[in-house]
Amino acid sequence: MPHPTKFIIDFDSTFTQVEALDILGEISLLNDPDREIKLKAIKDITDKGMEGTVTFRDSLIQRIDILKATKSQIADLILELKQKVSKSFERNKEFLQDNAANIYIVSNGFRDFIIPIVGDYGIHEDNVFANEFVYDEADNIVDFNRENPLSQNNGKAETIRKINLEGEIYVIGDGYTDYEIKKSGLANKFYAFTENVNRPKVTREADHIAPSLDEILYVNNLNTKFSYPKSRIKVLLLENVHQIGVDLLNAEGYEVEVVSSAMSEEELCEKIKTVSILGIRSKTNVTKKVLENANRLIAVGAFCIGTNQIDLETCQEKGIAVFNAPFSNTRSVVEMAIAEIIFLMRNFVDKTASMHQGNWDKSATGSFEIRGKKLGIVGYGNIGAQLSVLAENMGLNVFYYDVIEKLALGNATKVNSLDELMSTCDIISLHVDGRKDNENVINRKKIELMKPGSYLLNLSRGHVVDIPAVRDAILSGRLAGCAFDVFPEEPKNNKEPFVSELIGLPNTILTPHIGGSTLEAQENIARFVPGKIMEYINTGNTYNSVNFPNIQLPFLQNAHRLIHIHMNEPGVLAKINQILANFEINIVGQYLKTNEKIGYVITDIDKAYSNEALDALKHIPGTIRFRVLY
Repeated sequence: MPHPTKFIIDFDSTFTQVEALDILGEISLLNDPDREIKLKAIKDITDKGMEGTVTFRDSLIQRIDILKATKSQIADLILELKQKVSKSFERNKEFLQDNAANIYIVSNGFRDFIIPIVGDYGIHEDNVFANEFVYDEADNIVDFNRENPLSQNNGKAETIRKINLEGEIYVIGDGYTDYEIKKSGLANKFYAFTENVNRPKVTREADHIAPSLDEILYVNNLNTKFSYPKSRIKVLLLENVHQIGVDLLNAEGYEVEVVSSAMSEEELCEKIKTVSILGIRSKTNVTKKVLENANRLIAVGAFCIGTNQIDLETCQEKGIAVFNAPFSNTRSVVEMAIAEIIFLMRNFVDKTASMHQGNWDKSATGSFEIRGKKLGIVGYGNIGAQLSVLAENMGLNVFYYDVIEKLALGNATKVNSLDELMSTCDIISLHVDGRKDNENVINRKKIELMKPGSYLLNLSRGHVVDIPAVRDAILSGRLAGCAFDVFPEEPKNNKEPFVSELIGLPNTILTPHIGGSTLEAQENIARFVPGKIMEYINTGNTYNSVNFPNIQLPFLQNAHRLIHIHMNEPGVLAKINQILANFEINIVGQYLKTNEKIGYVITDIDKAYSNEALDALKHIPGTIRFRVLY
């Protein structure tokens, strides 16, 4: 019987996210007037030792001398380190516990703090090889055991030689001293662990660069906790997605690339080929041509409300789930609409521009209170409905029109036609979605129905208004003012010029698509969208997806989850269950939902099954995508 694979794992910056002596320095030097200088010196010495540019023993002597630490401070250090275990080691705690007999910690750190940390993960004390502090009678750390081979140069290799392990030996570490074990011929593979720190001098020598423990288990078919290493999931975020979103996706362990601007179709066609998750805002068009190149794409996140820039139908056909942020910037847009209604009705824009030119034009002509005026809301969705509530609280009489039956909030009045709304109200505010049917929904005829001296606001989509007709209405005096935040053609970035027939018109507010551009809204979106994508990838949950059947799933417990996306055809569920029956696989739970285009089946099964069963499920006619979660 072959010997099981042995894992030699480094401690500092591998098992934990940090170098323990750096943290001990923060504790021991807390009240030292030269604290920052000394901490930097410790870190510099650590890095030089890890890279092999300073001998390890010299680096150890220098750091111990600077630290001036005590035994009681080691206890404080242990508490800190328990919070700093590397995320992928935390995720794979079960693997470490189950294989503890074949896992060895070989570290140039110190047993004093290493054993309490790795012990929580089932690793035996006898399998920990590390240095030992020497204390004086007052429990001050004054030295280290200089007889220990790990306090000497090339000490790791010497230690492994003495342990005399049998079978395949894999070394996992971030430092040059870890590579030396392989270099000495004492290990079969060296994995450069880069989850916490990436040292080019070390990665150059590696058999495999491992951004996480998940990756190492995956390539060795030892992954018992996760079906696919998250470090292999590549994320592309365009158009200045808020840093919170970037941080959340990085923290999940994904490989994240950030681009500040939108991409053209050609650029995105090339870039999308290796991307698993795409994050965009409103300016990037995810077209059929782009999606034809997206062979790895699992999900698209629209960090905004609208999704008309995404070919949702092709995404469905390719099994790509799309998520947006339907509520996150609602309040920001509503507050902007309220502000613009007041500004327009008081003619503030022209007044302030005139003042900046040195003119004093004090007059009440054309200036009105909003109280008692009739506000017409076109589109009574999340934004329209909240605008309704705030506007009513400010004294406006609210009327609304929506193609879908919507319950009136407060004292708002539903009207039966768009024509009736346009001819009834003093202010019209547009809050419709970006579907093609809404193109020029406010056309010349509709504008001609508006009351003389009324106002028009568009904070929805650029293509829903006939811009030349608005220009004529402003110049003729039928409209007393207008406010536009969106336009049929918008610059792709801040360097491109803005061109519009509305430029220079009186009492006209033009803003660069910033209705949802508040810090609060961007933070809400940046939390919401990644959360939904990660939930979908981790659990299969499609709740809030704009193009998939919405299923809210229970947490996966002691089972594996099969996700089957297929064309909505009769009999697919029966075929899935027949295959499971043929292979005698027990179903723990099953969930099915369809829309007019696709079906989405989630099946939780016992963990014991054959790969032949999975292969059969992938080849059911009409299958779009199949994946396994555990």
